Amino acid sequence: MKRYARRTGRVIVLDGWDRVLLMRFAVVSGEGEGFAWLTPGGGVRWWERAKAAAAREVGEEVGLAVKASGLRAVAFTSGQADLGFAAGLFRDDFFVCRVAGHVVDTRRHTELEKRNFAEARWWSVDELLATEDVVYPYGLGELVGAIVKGDLPEAPVELPWHL
Repeated sequence: MKRYARRTGRVIVLDGWDRVLLMRFAVVSGEGEGFAWLTPGGGVRWWERAKAAAAREVGEEVGLAVKASGLRAVAFTSGQADLGFAAGLFRDDFFVCRVAGHVVDTRRHTELEKRNFAEARWWSVDELLATEDVVYPYGLGELVGAIVKGDLPEAPVELPWHL
């Protein structure tokens, strides 16, 4: 079993208009500083499974209450990174969740999230595929495009690492 410096559970939240919810955060990496759009989610605690962490984190980051049992694993990505608070091998697991709609509530953000959060918005597949903004994970637009057409992967697909 691999030992990860950090694992995250992330949720691809799709609304009734087939848009995905992304959050814009300040990102600092070996490549410099900037902003990136991310799916809601965050760190897996040592006693949690990735799906449970994803459900907890989507509640904390955007105020959306979901049950872990209602999430379906669709993708993962893994690679080396140094984010200051953790360095080494990282893994992000992505789960999909459908909602009719949702108004983002960031009141439960941690201090780190409050300092780095810039905005949240809903993106169409066309917008994702056309943007020149940085969106993590790489390949999200293609994955979301397949999901909204009903082509959910039978097993989680591996997406390219992003740092």
